[in-house]
Amino acid sequence: MAYLLDSNVFIEARNRHYGMDFCPAFWDWLAVQNAAGMVFSIEKVGDELLDDDLATWATARGNSFFLVPDPKMIGSLAVVSEWVKNRNYRPEAVSYFLGDTDFYLIAYAHAHGHVVVTHEVPSEGVKKVKIPDVCIGVKTKCVTPFEMLRREKARFVLG
Repeated sequence: MAYLLDSNVFIEARNRHYGMDFCPAFWDWLAVQNAAGMVFSIEKVGDELLDDDLATWATARGNSFFLVPDPKMIGSLAVVSEWVKNRNYRPEAVSYFLGDTDFYLIAYAHAHGHVVVTHEVPSEGVKKVKIPDVCIGVKTKCVTPFEMLRREKARFVLG
């Protein structure tokens, strides 16, 4: 089962735990796991990575890492959309979600049986649609980046 990374995984990694300047092993691990068919994201996430070093890294990965929409997603877009519309979210939250990258990330994962990786946490709120809540609702697995790293036994060891 492959993983699909939310944009906050890249941004938080770069800004906090796995800065490109002091923990290149994390970024190398992502590239190696991508080549092995285990770690991906979607094109819309890649478009959100606007910072210079992150954008350079993302651009170098291309469509082999940042997957483009495909016909298999269409049915899943409808499933995800219906689930969100049939909850008690505020109309503006639903509208925002349906135009947001998160909608496409979850739909791609749902369509292909991938696991969504995000720093977001579930919420009972009605002002914002959260990735974990939708994933639970449409029966798509969702984990934190740290859960993914532990499951995949990632090791960033000094030589």
